[in-house]
Amino acid sequence: MEIIQIDKKQQLEYLVNKYGDMVLRVALTHLRNLTDAQDVCQEVYIKLMKHQNGFNDAEHEKAWIIRVTINTCKDITKSPWRSWLTPLEEIPLTDNHLEDNEIISIVLTLPRKYRIVIYLYYYEGYKTTEIGKILNLKENTIRTQLRRAKETLKFKLNGGFGDDD
Repeated sequence: MEIIQIDKKQQLEYLVNKYGDMVLRVALTHLRNLTDAQDVCQEVYIKLMKHQNGFNDAEHEKAWIIRVTINTCKDITKSPWRSWLTPLEEIPLTDNHLEDNEIISIVLTLPRKYRIVIYLYYYEGYKTTEIGKILNLKENTIRTQLRRAKETLKFKLNGGFGDDD
């Protein structure tokens, strides 16, 4: 019995090391709040350890984890006690390059549906068909959201002012 516990512990450590940064980035992109994003990470790994069905391959495992992360973020945003007031300055940016930080800051000002599509497309390298499957949306919807997000980013990067939320 103790051997199973060690195996579970080792498996969890492996999964945290493999997906920890990605889960945190997805949650932070979605929620724009580090504390809530860290709570989501914990919930995702609890759900992963309770998940009894195996995965077909590594991509299936990764997609499942992203989907669970997004759903957990949605649960948090639906919570009645959740405060929506998080100053953008409080969001920790991991990259030390000033230009990249500016872009990340602008991406974080996009509406949620655009932030997550931009993240999955550019940072995780998913194709629009794959993003559609992960988010349970049609591929054309993903392409439209991606195009609109790019247009909004271009406008904001060129000095545009305005709140598109």
